[in-house]
Amino acid sequence: MKKVVLTAWAISSFIAANAQETGNFKTVMNPGGATLGYSPASGVQILTVGKFKFKDLNQNGKLDKYEDWRLPAEERAKDLAKKMSVAQISGLMLYSQHQAIPSADAGFGAGTYNGQPYSKSNAKPFVLNDMQKKFLKEDNLRHILITKVESPEVAANWNNNMQAFVEGIGLGIPGNTSTDPRHTATSNSEFNAGAGGTISMWPDGLGMAATFEPALVKQFGNIAAKEYRALGIATALSPQIDLGSEPRWYRISMTFGESPLMSADMARAYIDGFQTSYGKDEIKNGWGYKSVNAMVKHWPSGGAEEGGRDGHWAYGKFAVYPGKNLEQHLYPFTEGAFKLEGKTKEAAAVMPYYTITYGQDPTGNNVANGYSKYMITDLLRKKYNYDGVVCTDWLITGEEGATPNIFAGKPWGAEALTINERHYKIIMAGVDQFGGNNDVKPVLAAYEMGVKEHGEKFMRARFETSAVRLLKNIFRVGLFENAYLDPQESKKVVGNAEFMKAGYNAQLKSVVMLKNKAGVLPMAKTKTVYVPKVYFPAVKDWWGIYTAAKFDYPVDINVIKKYYNVTEDPSKADFAIVFVSSPYSADGGYDINDRKAGGNGYVPITLQYSTYTATEARAQSIAAGDPVIDSTITNRSYKDKSVTANNTMDLRTIQDTKGQMKDKPVIVVVNASKPMIFNEFEQSVDGIVLHFGVSGQAALDIISGAAEPSGLLPLQMPKNMSVVEKQYEDVPFDMECHTDSEGNVYDFGFGLNWKGKISDARTAKYHSK
Repeated sequence: MKKVVLTAWAISSFIAANAQETGNFKTVMNPGGATLGYSPASGVQILTVGKFKFKDLNQNGKLDKYEDWRLPAEERAKDLAKKMSVAQISGLMLYSQHQAIPSADAGFGAGTYNGQPYSKSNAKPFVLNDMQKKFLKEDNLRHILITKVESPEVAANWNNNMQAFVEGIGLGIPGNTSTDPRHTATSNSEFNAGAGGTISMWPDGLGMAATFEPALVKQFGNIAAKEYRALGIATALSPQIDLGSEPRWYRISMTFGESPLMSADMARAYIDGFQTSYGKDEIKNGWGYKSVNAMVKHWPSGGAEEGGRDGHWAYGKFAVYPGKNLEQHLYPFTEGAFKLEGKTKEAAAVMPYYTITYGQDPTGNNVANGYSKYMITDLLRKKYNYDGVVCTDWLITGEEGATPNIFAGKPWGAEALTINERHYKIIMAGVDQFGGNNDVKPVLAAYEMGVKEHGEKFMRARFETSAVRLLKNIFRVGLFENAYLDPQESKKVVGNAEFMKAGYNAQLKSVVMLKNKAGVLPMAKTKTVYVPKVYFPAVKDWWGIYTAAKFDYPVDINVIKKYYNVTEDPSKADFAIVFVSSPYSADGGYDINDRKAGGNGYVPITLQYSTYTATEARAQSIAAGDPVIDSTITNRSYKDKSVTANNTMDLRTIQDTKGQMKDKPVIVVVNASKPMIFNEFEQSVDGIVLHFGVSGQAALDIISGAAEPSGLLPLQMPKNMSVVEKQYEDVPFDMECHTDSEGNVYDFGFGLNWKGKISDARTAKYHSK
């Protein structure tokens, strides 16, 4: 490659003619080629080779292959990987803990600025905090997970500061920022097409699934990708395509339901939407400046958790397969995420779940998926030919809590290993990256363990393999050429009127009408409505912090007043709307007080409001054991134990409202996060409208007739808890469903419109039979 010597005159003349300064960075146009963005403060200069311009990222005065935007991403990635030190590759293998912009003063997302909490620091909201500077410079970390941002402009400015900071370090590798899903609506959110500033609001998971429209999911992916890139986000930690076969699992709300076929189609559409750039935005093979890498999760599915308990905690570490049905759980990955219709071909990354996929490794090893050579190398990479990035779920190398209910590290199956040994085992299983780890030292220690066992040549090659995979995802989306943003443009893009309207239309399509006795709905806007307040019990978050109990309206009462006259006196109302949530258990299937009292600690997870006693539960659990904190417990059964839903008062509110309204119509609006038992109240109410976490306004548009319901159930609604206990965690469509007073069965694919039961092309393609 030709070496280029630049004079001061040549540089200044070039910049004057071709560079445009925007904030703290400059852009350089290449006619017919890539637009370059760089920060003068980083020390990076511009090279001229022939008629094109390139960034001299390693500041060596010559054009290296990885700096040449004309070359394929893989060739550039291999060149750069060879130039990287072991410490630099080790840093690339890190994925940060959650970062808020700006950082909170305390608790989740906390950080300091020059040693001070944000509120006392006088720092701008978009500057890097102390932790970020350290892990970017000292640990060579380049993958950052962000959470809450103050505004699109703040996010864009933070991105520019972060990119300028890393551009001047070492080889000039840009940061790859990611996010968990951030487009969901809330019950109190109000649609306002001209609001701007906030991101567009869509259904998530089961809500999207309830539309039964993969094309709508693809539209979401395309819009969300534009908003993500305007925030500086180039990787989505989504979609979640675990098969929703276990109705008690709390993360079922984030899945596409229990149909393998529909989950695969939704996954394919979602990823195609996120990853594909078009026209001038495309660089090559569908990848480009509007592409967002999709990290599909969770391999090989976490949807078969025993008893519905979740793998974030030690009490939920086991996924079980009494129906011998692992194959269907793989289907959304192998036939969806890995077989895209678009030119990017497959999901850019995969995240294994925390769980131990119990009894499925033919060697007899029962370790968490991220530690499993069988799950990652033998199954994912060799059998299904996946060569993209594999990143662990967050904190799987950390130490677990003192009791099974404490939210801490999740080293399931590797509890007895040291933190360094866990990193080594994960690398040798075929994983590329460690989620939630800011510290490079354990990765360096793992490298030395590999050198001792396999030799330097082997281990260097193993690390370069992961480096190439990780770097390709940064090259393909154009970050090496221009990672900088115009904050004002970000403000225009994120949450614009067009995107907000599209999101709200999707919310409407996700609402399911389950019951419409005697055609009581739609209800004319001239009516007077009674909406009871609801008791919200105290709720404990993952870190054990409680929010106080309250008695309040479950939706914004001012929004309801835009539709109806509102009265607090049921006797003066024409009808009532009761807004409730589906039943949920506060303890997640483990009660420390039961353990202290001499029990095993395991209790039922209920899908009904009233007290439930698990008389038909398994007498012996399929899986059990924890060598550190639960070594004496060989049976996790909860048979004959009782539990009451945390929101049991929702049932009382429905019953009381029915009594107060006498013969006048009562409509129940359910915000569902999982399947539920309807036989406790369904016969006594006139209408049921169900949604999966969208705005209350969307439900009101259905009730008032402003929109016709078209949503369908993406899950079965069980007849009672007996059938829930008898179903297999790994098998979809294996429950007897609720039949209502009108003779309708609440099975997968059921929903009503104004004419009655919906039967169309969607129900013909996706069904439970």
